[in-house]
Amino acid sequence: MAHRTRPSLYISVDIEADGPIPGPYSMLSLGAAVAGRQDADGYTPADPEAATFYRELRPVADDFVPEALAVSGLDRDRLRIEGAEPRSAMWEFTTWVRRVSDDAQPVMCGYPASYDWTFLYWYLIRFTGGSPFGHSGCLDMKTLYATKARVPLRAVAKRAMPRELLSSRRHTHHALDDAIEQAELFSNLMAWDGPPAD
Repeated sequence: MAHRTRPSLYISVDIEADGPIPGPYSMLSLGAAVAGRQDADGYTPADPEAATFYRELRPVADDFVPEALAVSGLDRDRLRIEGAEPRSAMWEFTTWVRRVSDDAQPVMCGYPASYDWTFLYWYLIRFTGGSPFGHSGCLDMKTLYATKARVPLRAVAKRAMPRELLSSRRHTHHALDDAIEQAELFSNLMAWDGPPAD
């Protein structure tokens, strides 16, 4: 009997943080949206607004980079009072990921994945002791585009992409808005065959 590969459920994740690395700095918000599912028959996009998750978190450190904080516009003083306790927020996120994934293997996707994954994975391990994505279940949309477009990774920028790949939504630096926007970009990339051959 042939081994049947478990489907993948791609979850677009965006985080806003107040510095370059987790630990000395804090993740202040986490947004996620189901982008789509891939199985032996191919990729099926989801409505990126249908299954979403959003939390604002209490800072875990005193240090912050003012320029990083300015990007999201989040107020650390407000989050110290109103932000979710990181442990409960990460358990809620893990529960949500497991629920929406059902029989599929969850894969985090980001643009770029490296920054968001660094914070997400650190917070998951630090506050829940594990990750629903495993230790390497992430896919970088910049790498996906570079591979399909046959261009160097450093040449990748949204402004250089064909217009039909981009979401019509604005990039607002609100974690949920951006996760939804990036879910659309991911589904467009998955359906794209790359530029016409010369």
